[in-house]
This record gives sequence, structure tokens and C-alpha cells, in this order.
Amino acid sequence: MKTSFFRATVTAVVVTASMLVGGCQSNAYYSMMEKMGKPKREILVNRVTETRAAQEEAKNQFRSALDQFLAVTKVDGGDLLVKYEGLASELKESEAKAKAVKDRIAALDSVATALFSEWKRELGQYTSEALRAQSEAQYKDTLARYQKLTASMQKAAGRMEPVLASFRDQVLFLKHNLNARAVTGLSGTARDLERDISRLVSEMERSITEADAFIRTLQGHN
Repeated sequence: MKTSFFRATVTAVVVTASMLVGGCQSNAYYSMMEKMGKPKREILVNRVTETRAAQEEAKNQFRSALDQFLAVTKVDGGDLLVKYEGLASELKESEAKAKAVKDRIAALDSVATALFSEWKRELGQYTSEALRAQSEAQYKDTLARYQKLTASMQKAAGRMEPVLASFRDQVLFLKHNLNARAVTGLSGTARDLERDISRLVSEMERSITEADAFIRTLQGHN
């Protein structure tokens, strides 16, 4: 009996892992989670929370990268190689945080699509017109709020790649020109990068605020 239980447990774990690794945020996966006591609504709240946290981390990382970049442009002597390595490390971390945000948004969209599709489909199962109308109104309101949230998240995420592209250029330039003249050249672009990151941070902060509001909606606190 222990052997059978062990095999069943291993099978369940393998199936779950296969679903996740294969990008399979499918209806089968969400149905399995619901049987385990975790409905789509709860998963959606968790993923909004996780995406919000990823955005917060990315926002802080981009600020850190900007500080490092400004420090390099203002350097007067010292070991420029060390400065470059620090800046390259900040770029790598920024890229990782940006990817984490995009991955979280994709996972969020997966469960949201499943939840809203199911909700819309089940509106037709009501026999009470009054209850159906009430549920449909809630559906439309929640969907509109979600669309506003995801639009904000996508807009903020869209600003990350242009900033990263500019940042990569500066790091690559510095890599091949580790001298005072190169640093002087970088200082001329510092204002542009600072402006772009400031805009990115503002967009991410707006998106984080939208996430907080949406979580309150799902939790019944309008």
C-alpha cells in the first residue's frame, strides 16, 4: 500500500511539473487546483500580488542601475574596470528583473483568461434572471478593472526594453573604451537615461497602484 501511495504521489508531482514546465496553464491544471481547494479567483489574486512584487523589485533595480551609471559618469580617476564590472552586473540584474515581470504578467493573463471565460460561460446557467443580471454586472465590472490593470502593467513593461537597450549600449561602449574619454562620452547620455528610467519608475508605480486596487476588488473591498 505504501508503494502504491508513493507511486501515486510521484505521478501527481510529475504531472503537475509537466504541466507547469510545458507552459500549460490549462483548464486541466486549474481544475486540478480547484479540487485541491484553490479556486481560480485565489490563484488570480496570488498572481497579481506576485506580479506587483516583481514590478516593485524591477523598479528598485532600475533605480540602483541608474545610480551605478551616474557614479561611473562622475568618476574622477580610480579603477574604471571595477566600475565597468559593477555596471555590467547591474545591467544583468536589471535584465533578470525585467524578464521576471514579463513572466509574471504572462502567468497572470493565463489564469485571468481561464477565470473570465468560465465566468462568462456560466452566466448562461442561471435560472434566475435577477441573479444572472447581478452576476453579469459583476463580471463586466471586474473584467474592466482587470483590463485596466493589465494595460497598465503592459505599458510599464513595454518601457523596460528601450531602457535596457540604451543601458546595454552604454555598458558595451564602456567595455571597449575603458578610459577617461569614454567616461566623458557617457556623461552626455546620462540625462537621457535618467529621464527614461524616471518615466519607467513612474509607470511601474502607477501599475503597482492599479494592482493594489484590483486585489482589493477581488477581496471584496471596493
